[in-house]
Amino acid sequence: MSVVGFDIGNENCVISAAKHRGIDVLLNEESNRETPAVVSFGEKQRFMGAAGVASAMMHPKSTISQVKRLIGLNFSEPDIQNELRVFPFKTSEGPDGGILIHLQYLSESLTLTPIQILAMLFSHLKEIAEKNLETAVSDCVIGIPSYFSDLQRHAYLNAAEIAGLKTLRLMHDGTATALGYGIYRTDSSESGPTHVVFIDIGHCDTQVTVASFEAGQMKILSHAFDKSLGGRDFDEVLFNYFAVQFKEQYHIDVYSNARACIRLRTACEKLKKVLSANAEAPLNIECLMDEKDVKGFIKREEFEKLSMGLLERMRLPCNKALVDAGLTLDMINSVELVGSGSRVPAITRMLTSFFNREPRRTLNASECVARGCALQCAMLSPTFRVRDYEVQDSFPFSIGFSTEEGPVCTLSNGMLFPKGQPVPSMKVLTVHRSSTFRLEAFYADQNELPSGVSPQISCFTIGPFQVSHTEKAKVKVRVQLNIHGIVSLESACLVEEQVDDSATRGNRHSSVDKVEPGNTSRVSSDAVHSHAEDGSSLQPESSPMSSSDGTRKKRSSRRLEIPVSENVYGGMTKADVLKAQEREVQLTQQDRIMEQTKDRKNALESYVYDTRNKLFNTYKSFATDSEREGISTNLQQTEEWLYEDGDDESERVYTGKLEDLKKLVDPIESRYKDEEARAQATRDLLKCIVEYRMAVKSLPTCDRDVVINECNKAEQWLRDRTQQQDSLPKNTDPLLWSNEIKAKAEALDMTCKHILRSKASPPRPEDNQGPDVPHTADNMHTD
Repeated sequence: MSVVGFDIGNENCVISAAKHRGIDVLLNEESNRETPAVVSFGEKQRFMGAAGVASAMMHPKSTISQVKRLIGLNFSEPDIQNELRVFPFKTSEGPDGGILIHLQYLSESLTLTPIQILAMLFSHLKEIAEKNLETAVSDCVIGIPSYFSDLQRHAYLNAAEIAGLKTLRLMHDGTATALGYGIYRTDSSESGPTHVVFIDIGHCDTQVTVASFEAGQMKILSHAFDKSLGGRDFDEVLFNYFAVQFKEQYHIDVYSNARACIRLRTACEKLKKVLSANAEAPLNIECLMDEKDVKGFIKREEFEKLSMGLLERMRLPCNKALVDAGLTLDMINSVELVGSGSRVPAITRMLTSFFNREPRRTLNASECVARGCALQCAMLSPTFRVRDYEVQDSFPFSIGFSTEEGPVCTLSNGMLFPKGQPVPSMKVLTVHRSSTFRLEAFYADQNELPSGVSPQISCFTIGPFQVSHTEKAKVKVRVQLNIHGIVSLESACLVEEQVDDSATRGNRHSSVDKVEPGNTSRVSSDAVHSHAEDGSSLQPESSPMSSSDGTRKKRSSRRLEIPVSENVYGGMTKADVLKAQEREVQLTQQDRIMEQTKDRKNALESYVYDTRNKLFNTYKSFATDSEREGISTNLQQTEEWLYEDGDDESERVYTGKLEDLKKLVDPIESRYKDEEARAQATRDLLKCIVEYRMAVKSLPTCDRDVVINECNKAEQWLRDRTQQQDSLPKNTDPLLWSNEIKAKAEALDMTCKHILRSKASPPRPEDNQGPDVPHTADNMHTD
């Protein structure tokens, strides 16, 4: 079994696998280490990865890229509307407020969600991994941005499930990077923890993670981010600069043409990379729009001036990460810079100025997240042995809970899971209810969230249940912030306490339960008494109690599991996931059919060219003039048909055409092949005759004469038939086929072997005994 790590970037994806010798990055079908995060729909087939990029120019309005920016977000949000204006494909608002993508496929209108597109990417990456590892792939760890909401995390899990993957963990990008950095460190300081800042500048976002390393463990102190600041924003600066320039110089509006926008953005991305190593760079694009060739030029200084606002924005998440971690600049031991957008020299200068030290690049900028995810997957999988290393992540948002009667929170900080809460974590709520009730999970501080994220998370319905008395019963609810960073309700149970003496005297118990072990606190109102705890231990099932008269009463409790149902706001239901899986199977089957069709078409085209070449070279002497002329005509007609009417046909049609051609060519090919086979069969038969003539010398005269007679008859038959065959031209069907000679050799071999085997003398028992051994039945001496 193999375990893999996936880094789904906004522009490219990286797959890494854990092997017994370490962590390897897997190559795709083009032998590249990065696979474009692109899904393109042709007229009858999907194209993904590099093939999707190649198809984008022909099908710009049916090519979906940067789907990571659309996952789990609301269509009506202003930031999402700005994102959608850049994309060439059509979108609309779904029934749940999400995004729907509209495109043409198989001459029909097809509507998909971003989750379905992401599932297609996962399927493609899974296929690449399975081809590389030559085994099935199921267990995986997936890297996600730290700013992802609960809904976005659910979306990633759903997409992986649709693709047939089992996600062991959704891991923050910064945490995965820190794990790959820290687990190999051998220079742990004895004076205290080592603090490292990881700055990941990706294609569309910037994430800053502060980690603390000690021997055998790492702890994430803080996550900070700017989800709208990445390498593509620097590309957009160049795009807007040249779009304005071309409109003035060439009178073309690039914004009005989807294909021109794609080509110019691609050219600007390459130009940015050139400017990273050169002081100036030209831009040349042939036939960009309206059959006009365009040229441009820019200096690095001018580019950096245009990007000054972006560079200043990068200081904000860096400063926030330090404040949340409670560290100062002099407490930072190192700064590590990674990410595909980190290669701009001005970014390095700005970070050097901010941290008072130059950032290091000891990690692979594009592969560190995938490597860390694969390493975590190996640590979670039972099939790999990885040295003990503790990974403690933190959650960047505050989460609260409420019931219909008010918020459920702790007295100290006003929220159940405060910002910076370790992941995973569990708390136990105790509430008093007599019937079904609901718990609402929400983000407690809207200012911590990225723009466009709803503060609502999910709703849990607990019940139905019945109590045996009229008073409200105690209900214990286990709430978890799980390993994926998703809020879940693990279980709920009804606790009914019973006392052996119903008439109790003296002091009454408080309406608020005794605080259970762990860091606990409680809040009470007129109708609800609840508390939360970090520990998982519960009250014992029974305990003694004392009444006011000093007598000991025995109290026991009965626990009953209560059903729980969950509703993730905006999330997919199980029925939705099953429906999406069925759709994915149908699309995959269609892709397979089209691939088989292309294979048959290519086989037919290849057969036409190969046969034409052989017909006038290899097969020339084995075909008559009329056969060559007829076959040549058929080959020419088939070639013309392939590039005209037969350009888009079914697999069955291509197979039929190939079979028709083979019927014409096979007789000629058989003559050619049989000539060489006939020569080899002749040599084998003659060799067999010589061997048996040598082997009969020890046989009696009558048997020897039979064998030699058979050999002479076979030799004479071969001589006669060979003379007849040699008298015929090569372009006619052979009179003597190689299989006839093989059959003659087999018959001779069988006859002679039978004679030799029957005349061989079996060994006598006496021959196996020594000369001094007496011939007695029991081989024993008697007195």
